Amino acid sequence: MVFSETRFLYTFMLLMFSSHVLKYPEAATDTITPGHHLNSSATIVSAGEMFELGFYQPTNSMNYYMAIMYKNIQEDRVVWIANRDYSVTPSAFLYIGDDGNLAIRHGSIIYMVTDLKLTNSNVSATLLDSGNLVLRDENSSVLWQSFDFPSHTFLPGMKLGYDSRIGKNWSYISWRSSNDPSPGNFTLQLDPGPEKQIVILNGDEIFWRSGAWGDEGNLFEFPPGIRMDMYNFNFVSGSDTAYLTYQLYRKDLISRFMLDATGRLTQVLWSDKEWSLLNIQPGQPCDVSKYCGANSSCSNSNLSLSFCSCLPGFEPSSAELWNKGDFKEGCSRKNYLKCDMERPGTAEDGFLELSNVKLPRNQQTRVVQSFRECRSACSSDCSCSGFSYTNRNCSIWRGDLINLQQLPADDISGENFYLKLAAADLGTHKSKSNIRRTIIVSVTVPITTIFGSALFIWQVKKKRDKGKGQDLLTFDVTMSLAVRTENKPSKRRRQAEHEKEVEIPLFSFSSVSTATDNFSFSNKLGEGGFGPVYKGKLLKGDEVAVKRLSRKSGQGWDELKNEAMLIAKLQHKNLVKLLGCCIEGDEKILIYEYLPNKSLDRFLFVTIAIFLLPWQTRVRIIEGIAQGLLYLHQYSRVQIIHRDLKASNILLDEDMNPKISDFGMARILRGSEQRATDRIVGTYGYMAPEYALEGVFSVKSDVFSFGVLLLEILSGIKNTGLYLSNSLNLIGYAWDLWTSNRPLELMNTDLQHKYCPNAATRYINTALLCVEERAADRPTMLDVVMMLNNELAILPSPVQPAFLNARSRLDSSQRIPEISHNKLTISVVVPR
Repeated sequence: MVFSETRFLYTFMLLMFSSHVLKYPEAATDTITPGHHLNSSATIVSAGEMFELGFYQPTNSMNYYMAIMYKNIQEDRVVWIANRDYSVTPSAFLYIGDDGNLAIRHGSIIYMVTDLKLTNSNVSATLLDSGNLVLRDENSSVLWQSFDFPSHTFLPGMKLGYDSRIGKNWSYISWRSSNDPSPGNFTLQLDPGPEKQIVILNGDEIFWRSGAWGDEGNLFEFPPGIRMDMYNFNFVSGSDTAYLTYQLYRKDLISRFMLDATGRLTQVLWSDKEWSLLNIQPGQPCDVSKYCGANSSCSNSNLSLSFCSCLPGFEPSSAELWNKGDFKEGCSRKNYLKCDMERPGTAEDGFLELSNVKLPRNQQTRVVQSFRECRSACSSDCSCSGFSYTNRNCSIWRGDLINLQQLPADDISGENFYLKLAAADLGTHKSKSNIRRTIIVSVTVPITTIFGSALFIWQVKKKRDKGKGQDLLTFDVTMSLAVRTENKPSKRRRQAEHEKEVEIPLFSFSSVSTATDNFSFSNKLGEGGFGPVYKGKLLKGDEVAVKRLSRKSGQGWDELKNEAMLIAKLQHKNLVKLLGCCIEGDEKILIYEYLPNKSLDRFLFVTIAIFLLPWQTRVRIIEGIAQGLLYLHQYSRVQIIHRDLKASNILLDEDMNPKISDFGMARILRGSEQRATDRIVGTYGYMAPEYALEGVFSVKSDVFSFGVLLLEILSGIKNTGLYLSNSLNLIGYAWDLWTSNRPLELMNTDLQHKYCPNAATRYINTALLCVEERAADRPTMLDVVMMLNNELAILPSPVQPAFLNARSRLDSSQRIPEISHNKLTISVVVPR
């Protein structure tokens, strides 16, 4: 009897231990077998302790879900959920049933995780270090895997696409909210169309669309080096199969893609005990499908404080909604087209050319012989609303125009679109355009620069008489920069400053053309207001930047002369170096040192590049810009006001050191004098109030621009890009935070806990002092440099900055700035 009781107790204890062994950490395993169950207090852990499987309870929720989570990460750790559409309580448990299927038992309810018809129930479920939960039979054959049933996270090794042969569709569905993992409104999937694009759906409507896989830069964008060093993408495509998958080259990295509850596809990397954002799509409002509704134009540059505007000849369908920032109703025609009117004698419809735009979608393309044939096809089609013509390819749009986007001047991917308009709208637009063109031409006649230009022309002609110029291909860039930085005796330097201009190497056009491979598209670095910039390669392997002034630019000659002569005089490590120029026939070209990291705005305002700007790099950039401006204002041969200081004019070398560039708008001053001009140049958002509204400029104008730029570097936000804020611009936003004693909320979210709070607060204080309303109240650049570098200095408290009410100020002004053709710089001011 004693033996029987002992045997019974032993058997009972063994059963209890085996059925609950997964509750105890010391008995942790990576596998669930028949007879075992996983309750709310237990987990299984993958062999390498990368992932764990267990019940997950969202914040502020009473619900439980069976989830796969990162083992050693506590923030945003969930990557997969088994029962998204059915939450449970802590009494539920996961087990393998008698039929071999994985199931969750919740009271009397059984939720089937798998639904397989198995002949042998001797199966097991194992969690792998990839995050994949696999159900295997006794022969280790995979019967089911969680990777085939994605949640909201795209892990390395998973697929995005479809295989119709086996009935698989690997798509990803967002959470309903940040603490509700039930299926949300957004779906990430591969479009089965011929372009094989990735799309995000909001219900049944397209919310975002990537580029085609053949153009990988549009599909996934990466900071320089990230794609090569981290990700190995593979796209498989066949008649019935198409899917994208990827792996990480480095096994020590943790990275994933997630579709969040707002419909954004985010790419993150676990670094320094937090998730760092590498990429986000859609990253800009105009990337969202139909953001501005039909028959409108969207622009991410936000020059007018609104991303959306109606196309010429159109007006908001609902003015009330439009004024509230709700653009989904789009725009409607002001006047009917002739096709829509039955009255005889109506004037013929015409076309208005829209330059440098991203074309609308849903076009019909045909092959034609000429531009005239394409235009005629649209003219004769009453339903045609516009056309585009490229190399005998004629694209026709019918009905509403959707997702037309106006690209900035430095984006070279744009095309021309010809919008069909009623004669009344076309005539009105043409008359206004002609008036504006007449004003611009009359104002920009270079009367004041005749004498300076004559001296420069004489020097160029003198060199040209000796020959066609040096061979750029054999030019020694290293030697040139070294010679240029040698110091001359001060007396001789002062004499040279007044007696003659600095010698500038003159290169032949043929050698410049050869260095840039005949100005090939593949060598194009970008395009500014006065023309494109190309990368040139010399015989020794050196690289140069070639700025080719557009022949259409009426401003080109004066700006070239001004920039060449000014930069030739300036020698500072934080100023871009001019190597020479080329002038032959109509060609006007400047050659600079090549800076591989291009401009600062690429790192500040493109989400994926923020990863490359840690705090110390931002500090170095801020201090370098300040030192460069201080040199221009106080220590150069002549006192220079830049007048167009902005993020896109700050170039970065291979070590991320800043160099101020683009001196085409710069002017020479003496002492602390002020000047007034009727020709206002600069960039919206960076211009000091006295200059934008009155045409008065001084060294304090550059100080104001530096203050705006400093705020942008700290926040990663454009001054005119706060479309998610109640403030009119970044200056107002920073001021609101400062007066609310919350200045550090301005700092870029990527810098959380990675910067010095005291230094950041001092920088914000300095920036607000630089953007004060009155020029006299702003510090000089010498004061600014001391404020940035002296930790013990007590800074004055800033007063209310300029442009807090920018819209009303500009609307009530006696003068209104016109935006030049490059849509980046304000070029002219005329009376209203």
